[in-house]
Amino acid sequence: MTYTITTAAVARRAAHAALTAATALLLAAAAPATAGPLAGGDHLFLMVTKGDGRSSDTRGTLLLCDPPQGHGRAAEACAQLNSVGGDIGALEPAPARCPMIYAPVTVQARGAWGGRPVEYRQTFSNGCVMGARTGAVFALES
Repeated sequence: MTYTITTAAVARRAAHAALTAATALLLAAAAPATAGPLAGGDHLFLMVTKGDGRSSDTRGTLLLCDPPQGHGRAAEACAQLNSVGGDIGALEPAPARCPMIYAPVTVQARGAWGGRPVEYRQTFSNGCVMGARTGAVFALES
């Protein structure tokens, strides 16, 4: 089996990687000097990518919890994360009736919670499933 990689595909992947890196740098620069990793507080860099590798929309923010800030449901997200010690995978799924439509959403979180490093990445079949499984944590549009 052979694979053909076009110049356009390489350019798209490079552009996506550059956008992801730029988003992370902007988030780090936007963090208050007294919060986050330097102060030892609970914090997560959150990213949500809608779409597949060919076309996608990526959004990100820095979630801080003392006081809660970073997105519209930051207080709720912080409470949910506190209830599981920052382990996103341990969040209790909410009951939901999600459509069986494939519209992939990939979420990523990196930071620290309770003095321990946190790294999480998961792709869900659609935004409804993501919301049911991760609660308010990745609700960046709220």
